[in-house]
Amino acid sequence: MPRYDASKSEPFWQDAWARAGTFTARRDETKPKYYVLEMFPYPSGALHIGHVRNYSMGDVVARYKIATGHAVLHPMGWDAFGLPAENAAQERRVHPGDWTYENIASMKAQFARLGLSLDWSREFATCDPDYYGQQQAMFIDFLEKGLAYRKNAVVNWDPVDMTVLANEQVEDGRGWRSGALVERRELTQWFFRISDYSDELLSALDRLDNWPDKVKTMQANWIGKSRGLQFAFSVIDPPEGHDRVEVYTTRPDTLMGASFVGISPDHPLARSLERDNADLAAFNAECRRMGTAEEELEKAEKRGFDTGLKVRHPFDTSWELPVYVANFILMGYGTGAIFGCPAHDARDLEFARKYDLPVASVFRPETGEHVLPEEGGAACVPPKSEEVIYLRGFAGDEVQTGDAAIESAIAFCETNGVGHGVTKFRLRDWGLSRQRYWGCPIPVVHCETCGTVPEKKENLPVKLPQDVNFDIPGNPLDRHPTWRDVPCPACGAPAKRETDTMDTFVDSSWYFARFTSPHASTPTDPEEVAYWMNVDQYIGGVEHAILHLLYSRFYARAMQVCGHLPESAAEPFDALFTQGMVTHEIYQTATPEGRTEYHFPGDVEIRDGVATLKSDGRPVTVVPSAKMSKSKRNVVDPVEIIDRYGADTARWFVLSDSPPERDVEWTAAGAEAASKHLARVWRIAEGAREAPETGRGDEELLREMHKAIHDVTIGIESFGFNTSVARLYAFANALSKSEAGRHAQVAAARVMAQLMAPMTPHLSEEIWHLLGGEGLVAEASWPVADPAMLVEDEVTMPIQINGKRRAEIRVPADLDKEAVEERALATEAVQKALGGASPKKVIVVPGRIVNVVV
Repeated sequence: MPRYDASKSEPFWQDAWARAGTFTARRDETKPKYYVLEMFPYPSGALHIGHVRNYSMGDVVARYKIATGHAVLHPMGWDAFGLPAENAAQERRVHPGDWTYENIASMKAQFARLGLSLDWSREFATCDPDYYGQQQAMFIDFLEKGLAYRKNAVVNWDPVDMTVLANEQVEDGRGWRSGALVERRELTQWFFRISDYSDELLSALDRLDNWPDKVKTMQANWIGKSRGLQFAFSVIDPPEGHDRVEVYTTRPDTLMGASFVGISPDHPLARSLERDNADLAAFNAECRRMGTAEEELEKAEKRGFDTGLKVRHPFDTSWELPVYVANFILMGYGTGAIFGCPAHDARDLEFARKYDLPVASVFRPETGEHVLPEEGGAACVPPKSEEVIYLRGFAGDEVQTGDAAIESAIAFCETNGVGHGVTKFRLRDWGLSRQRYWGCPIPVVHCETCGTVPEKKENLPVKLPQDVNFDIPGNPLDRHPTWRDVPCPACGAPAKRETDTMDTFVDSSWYFARFTSPHASTPTDPEEVAYWMNVDQYIGGVEHAILHLLYSRFYARAMQVCGHLPESAAEPFDALFTQGMVTHEIYQTATPEGRTEYHFPGDVEIRDGVATLKSDGRPVTVVPSAKMSKSKRNVVDPVEIIDRYGADTARWFVLSDSPPERDVEWTAAGAEAASKHLARVWRIAEGAREAPETGRGDEELLREMHKAIHDVTIGIESFGFNTSVARLYAFANALSKSEAGRHAQVAAARVMAQLMAPMTPHLSEEIWHLLGGEGLVAEASWPVADPAMLVEDEVTMPIQINGKRRAEIRVPADLDKEAVEERALATEAVQKALGGASPKKVIVVPGRIVNVVV
């Protein structure tokens, strides 16, 4: 038999699909549409096995939907702006665009070898002027609708990359790219009004039935709806203009345990006081060198500065509280001021212990012993859902749940003229300004006469200049006079372009809509976007659960307001699937100096469980499997796998070894086993073609075929790709053992090729062609299971004797219990166990099992 040769077969069929236009998406009103999309990649220059898993999943869905008669849109593009390209330009002394487009060409070639069912005619990169020009047009629309605006804001500033960072880009107080300690600065920034949609974005999560619960929970927590009290402390001997300190609290039930008032270093009162207090100015400056990420502030040592001011408690004018500037309070949350209740808040307790402030308890758990935190112990945080005893509360009842007590406290305060109940959200407006070159230019001009003026749409795109250099830190656009200095679009006077560029999350917040009409002269084409949207199935990592997905949900709504999306597309992703990672063992050695060196899997040989370096035989320490990382060198190059085994082997392995939502460990043994199985499938197909004209067991084989159709279909539709693969293993085994005639074997093998086609498209085409299938299997209709063939005529029933399985019988599925019992008792195993005696008990579960007690 000829050996299946992936190196020849795979390019052949990829070319055949391209020539036939098999995967070119076409709007067809006579067909149901299906839009499947994987989160598009950053063009780093190299695919990894994680990419293979992600895009293979989408490919299975796309190919299956084509086979089931859908018009399918399965596009690909590149999330191409961002700091890595600028860093590469500095390191390699090349233009960011050159580096980016070279990487795109390299990765596209790697994608091609995987045989993915992608419509490359819709390809774009977010750094293409045609793409970001339409993004600029939408920004102008957002300005007109009041969805975009400019204001001063305190931001995270990376002093090395010299740009603003989102909170999520600050890790342990350092920039995610540079590793530099992040500082807090006040800058004039552009914002999108995402906070206006807080309630809508939150409530709409309940309608996203096909999203993972963990993602919806993460978004709900990020939006952070809370009910609380807003009120003011009156300042004793106040500085001019600062007679009140406004506070918002979600725990007004603890107001009677107040110990101090804390304000942000950026609070207007703190800024006013620092003008005449050098020590306070120095403290505030030190605080501003911290980032604004909540996690960082929570981990940092709680420090404060006593302003010397005091405020009166709203319910007791003789009760005075000191006012501190505290390093853990941000102006961006609430009012930039809090009251501290140390007994019942861990952060406040740490602060109070440091500055020897009072700790007064308000409540205790109904079953608890301690009213106050123990010496050195934790704060007693009021549970919202459990009943507690309020020692110093606002309600008449002593025992209440925390939620009821909060509402009681709000009602009491409103009745007594102390503030009012309000609902607030944690979500803040989206700051999109970035002080860097390689991003979408913000299309506005600053004129001394006219102010901030949007560029005229006929002048779009505002293209990035090519003649830039990165020899000096900072944004090259700031020092590019021929690009920066332009006439005002309104009055024609000399003016300056905005030199900030957009956050790259803007680029990825609407690309899914652009794929519906990537060559349109407007952001979207009304007919195309109405047909293709929404995305029926979106696939990507859970690490994008908050920012990308939340921003995209807002952006869809903003596009709808501006007429670029239909009303039905306000929630752009009908179903979301978050896949697990691909992991691998880490191989490391120690240098004579004690440093750890990491080694690529290809550099290590493992025999009999012992790992050594191929180069010099040194022993290698094997660290348990972890997320693939270039720094740990535990990465697997898909190209090497394709060169050795073929793309189908890589696809089959990543789809078969684990449920797709879980991590999968890549092993050489697993890849080898997948390759051997696919070679066996080819031999089985060859054997079917050479089978005798007549045989036995035709109907049994065809029943197995219809069961496989049924089970594989359910597996694909439910994202249980590993269960579909497991069923295909079983089907292949059944076909290999079958003694059916040629007609039945060929029919079964052709169906096997169809069922495997979404996972192993090249091998499936080869088998389809070998066995006389018409046209391309990629264009063949999906097989349909005959319900009658799924009904079992006979069933196998295990026989347990005293609880242990000892035998089995094959009986008609509809045989009555008495007849089943008679056949079971007649088996050799039962007769031997009975030894001529009668059984004590026989239990028959029809169609399932027989239990015999002797």
